[in-house]
Amino acid sequence: QVQLQESGPGLVKPSQTLSLTCTVSGGSVTTSYYAWSWIRQPPGKGLGWMGVIKYDGSTYYSPSLKIRTSISRDTSKKQFSLLLTSMTPEDAALYYCTRVVSSDYGMDYWGKGTLVAVSS
Repeated sequence: QVQLQESGPGLVKPSQTLSLTCTVSGGSVTTSYYAWSWIRQPPGKGLGWMGVIKYDGSTYYSPSLKIRTSISRDTSKKQFSLLLTSMTPEDAALYYCTRVVSSDYGMDYWGKGTLVAVSS
């Protein structure tokens, strides 16, 4: 059974960089056929895809967030991480990490989500 767990600060200040980590259990971030992504949902809004890191370490980002986003991984710890720079109140959201099935890009496992607020 694959499980994902997000961790990181619940509050960041405007202009700061958000750093979140997703720890994977029951699976590996290097297993081919899968990729690992970050999704977020601002209050009262829909889900927004942020980016993905594939089993080979290659990354792809949402065009609207590309210049502010970086996804990396630590294979020894079975973790992948998100950095989002220049945080604004509009970035306040529930952030999820997910596993992506390469064949159809479906997300078959999700973390419970971590709520991030942006305030000075």
